[in-house]
Amino acid sequence: MMAVLFRFSLVLAVFAGCLNAQQIVNGQIYTPGIALVDSPQPNTPEGGDFLQVALDVTSDGQLALPPYPTNPNSAIWNITIFLSSYTTGYNFTISNGTATANNASLGEIMAQEPSSTVKHVNWVWPDCLVGDGASSDNSSARGAYNISIRQNFRLNGTNMYTIFDLPIKVTNSIPAESNRPACDSLNNPLLDQATLNASANNFTRIVGTAIQGNSGSGSSSNGLGGAGMLDWKTSVHAIWILAFVFMVLL
Repeated sequence: MMAVLFRFSLVLAVFAGCLNAQQIVNGQIYTPGIALVDSPQPNTPEGGDFLQVALDVTSDGQLALPPYPTNPNSAIWNITIFLSSYTTGYNFTISNGTATANNASLGEIMAQEPSSTVKHVNWVWPDCLVGDGASSDNSSARGAYNISIRQNFRLNGTNMYTIFDLPIKVTNSIPAESNRPACDSLNNPLLDQATLNASANNFTRIVGTAIQGNSGSGSSSNGLGGAGMLDWKTSVHAIWILAFVFMVLL
């Protein structure tokens, strides 16, 4: 009996751990904040003229677009994005809220495409990433990077700040162009992981967590009911059912 209980507890622990892991549902990546990443997918080889990122800032229709009412239940205050790599030592600004000359770094993400629920980031690769293939030595800036998505937001009455790192590979061909900004103009000091973790809330949004909507101008009546979302009770019930079945089979 004790052995069965131990296995049952172990199964519950495994499923609980899965709840806190990065989750991809119907191709959308759940960040620790409100926004969902539509693209790119993790570890995608990237290149071309631009780095393209698509963010659903309504969390699949659960939250209305800005402008938000005064004292909203839920809102995305701002999103900043960086391209960073502990392998190459670079930390490039994609968007910190202020557009620079020739859009070398982009303006406020939430202000783009005002009527669209998906914000499309098209960032011109800087000059040091020009090339083709993977880096063969440490002198190249090409290689493994994280798209670091940082959200300053309010979720169900609580203000939060989270950091989500999406791994990609800068290995596809990036052509040389005269409009590419200098890497040094976009580079920032690269903070260690402990410092970054200390600056953010230790929070992971579980798939199915309801977002309290806002009433008033510029928002929906309740903000709930995104397509394909699971109620949190359904998620918990499913875990218990799966755990029970697993225990019976042991």
